Amino acid sequence: MADTVLYELTDGLATITLNRPDAMNALDNTTKEALRDTLARAAEDPAVRAVLLTGSGRAFCVGQDLKEHVEALRAAGGQALTTVQDHYNPITLAIAAMPKPVVAAVNGVAAGAGAGFAFAADYRIMADTAAFNTAFAGIALTADSGISWTLPRLVGPGRAADLLYFPRSVKAEEALELGLTHRVVTSGELPAAALEVARRLAEGPTAAYAAIKESMAFGASHSLAETLEKEGELQVAAGGTHDHLAAVEAFVKKEKPRFTGR
Repeated sequence: MADTVLYELTDGLATITLNRPDAMNALDNTTKEALRDTLARAAEDPAVRAVLLTGSGRAFCVGQDLKEHVEALRAAGGQALTTVQDHYNPITLAIAAMPKPVVAAVNGVAAGAGAGFAFAADYRIMADTAAFNTAFAGIALTADSGISWTLPRLVGPGRAADLLYFPRSVKAEEALELGLTHRVVTSGELPAAALEVARRLAEGPTAAYAAIKESMAFGASHSLAETLEKEGELQVAAGGTHDHLAAVEAFVKKEKPRFTGR
């Protein structure tokens, strides 16, 4: 595993940290491959019940490493952008389709693909010194990393168009108002606050969370009738889990349920 992406699993919580602080966690090929593979590892590991994604240093992730990218452009022209299919698409899908919750702790600027990865997460908690920036149009590119799908759903199509056509720094207070983040805390409070949220999810009903993610994603592109049918299928499966039975029994006994993720 490349040291540009750190991985730690403790008590069901997998913490994934982008670790190129001197480059503001810009995404070179080594980092993109490591992040893609680390997310796949977390998704497949039954011991992982939640994921916390963050960055080291003063940035969450500023997106593509443009120093590496310009060399690729000089060598291959537009073919350099196959990184979208090779890296960004699998990373975004791994976050969004992960059968367990993903928390993005946005510790600093999240730009371009970095913003896309954060928007794909289930829960975003942001430092008051952090900011989002779509960035793409500023370097004559279109959106990638799922932003053309996630951003309109977070802020509406009109605001999404404004943020994509006229990239700018969206600071934490505005990000909260727009719905780009769920919560803002001071930079000093962020590590503990994000860990608290992620641990709470790691201790929760993992299969139910996976079903919630699946039903919301399905409902985003299907009719009400189709979504109702999907909910019914998922509810049957959730109703057969150990966690559901344990929770109902705890409720009857007026006790707090303890989930095992099964």
